[in-house]
Amino acid sequence: MGSEKLLDRLYCRWVGVLLCLAALFVIPLQQALAQTGRVAEGGRIIRVGPERDVKTVAAAARIVGDGDVVEVDAGDYVGDVAVWRQDRLTLRAVGGRVRLIASGANAEDKGIWVIRGGLVSVEGFDFVGAQVSDRNGAGIRLEKGELTVDNCIFRDNENGILTANNPDIVLKIRNSEFGHNGAGDGQSHNIYVGGIRHLHVTGSYFHHARSGHLFKSRAAENFVLYNRLADGTNGEASYELEFPNGGVAYVIGNVVDQSATTENYHLISFGSEGLRWPKNELYLVNNTLVDRRGQPGVFLKVKQGASPVYAVNNLLIGKGQLDSAGPGDYSNNFNVDATEFVNLAGQDYRLRANSRLLGKAVAPKHLDGVVLKPGREFAQPRGTRSISVPPYSPGAMQSVGARS
Repeated sequence: MGSEKLLDRLYCRWVGVLLCLAALFVIPLQQALAQTGRVAEGGRIIRVGPERDVKTVAAAARIVGDGDVVEVDAGDYVGDVAVWRQDRLTLRAVGGRVRLIASGANAEDKGIWVIRGGLVSVEGFDFVGAQVSDRNGAGIRLEKGELTVDNCIFRDNENGILTANNPDIVLKIRNSEFGHNGAGDGQSHNIYVGGIRHLHVTGSYFHHARSGHLFKSRAAENFVLYNRLADGTNGEASYELEFPNGGVAYVIGNVVDQSATTENYHLISFGSEGLRWPKNELYLVNNTLVDRRGQPGVFLKVKQGASPVYAVNNLLIGKGQLDSAGPGDYSNNFNVDATEFVNLAGQDYRLRANSRLLGKAVAPKHLDGVVLKPGREFAQPRGTRSISVPPYSPGAMQSVGARS
């Protein structure tokens, strides 16, 4: 019995020693986890900034896992490029905007960020100055997965966003801005979407592309809703909006404004490089289309074979007609001049309170699963706001104002 009691005492002492040793390791581990911000269900919040344990975005990209959140402190991050391969990943700026300035750096000779993970969301970042050897550098190069971009700015890149031709990719863009992108060769654009499954863009502002297009998409399905595509004074963009391979395009409630100095007299083009998708349908509803060229331009160019082409409740400022694009259903589209608007020269596209067009819209046709009647309108500088109708008027802007 004596020997058994001695063993019990030794056992208790060893257990006590082990618990003390464990505490020495556990407490620092808990402190470290507190700094990265471990959250429930296995995810972490990894905080990035000059005063954080994780100093750079590139370092964060090497340690994050599926389900993590990366919060980046506001400020400039120069040459801080990254590749993201994770799933269920959230990347967001905190405390203000985060500017990712390439300054000659790139990830994989592709851009500032390369994304080929699963479900990824990006919020509050500016992507500036991406350049690579093949002149196709992108603020974001999307190669795989489903990406949501919210409240981001893409400026002075060879492409703002460039996607792979991957039919499984989904890209959603909200309340963002694309300006002064393009290498100047006409082959790179403010945004260049390859042959992906689905594109959804709302509340975003596209302007001043360098020789390329304001917006180019080869996606199978496109929702382009409540955006402003306006190249502005001295703009030199080509097409304002192009779907070179057709697909299904719902273009609803957009302002599309072509500069007087454009390099191409077409505003919207559909199928110019051949209709390559099983379904090739264009729905052009409640848009305000402005041609500022002195000579007549072409509001719409459509490749023969697209069907249906449906255009209703659009306002056209200029000398062209929509139905010159070929066979289609064109109804209740109006050619108007600047006197109908609050201040067209100042890019206020609202109708005047006494405009003859107020209440002149007609109900668009019904489609299964898609509502063609606009429910919002573009709001400066980026974003959308809900609209109150009646009256329901043609054009992108349903709110009205006194002439300024």
